[in-house]
Amino acid sequence: MNELTFKEAQAQVDAWISKFEEGYFPPLVQIARLVEELGELSRSVSHATGVKKPKANETLHSVEEEIGDMLFVLTCLANSLHISLADVFAQTMHKVDIRDTSRWTLKNREDNP
Repeated sequence: MNELTFKEAQAQVDAWISKFEEGYFPPLVQIARLVEELGELSRSVSHATGVKKPKANETLHSVEEEIGDMLFVLTCLANSLHISLADVFAQTMHKVDIRDTSRWTLKNREDNP
């Protein structure tokens, strides 16, 4: 698979959503969908790590599939609110770099290029 930039992913999702008259769901509906997908991701992680065994009739989805679903819904939400994922990701990385760098134990210089 090819690697997408956030901008390309947002454009791809927008092109797909734009094919339909309904367009994007309202933001609160998208939040509800995101919470639903988070629950499905939680279940998949729980099953994958052996913490909880699946029910006999339960359809299992991979952790990767559930992360993909979350990314899709999160991208829809960002698009509908005209938010650049690239910009907010860069802002968040800057924030955690400043806020949390001294919070954790750095690896040795040789181990951390």
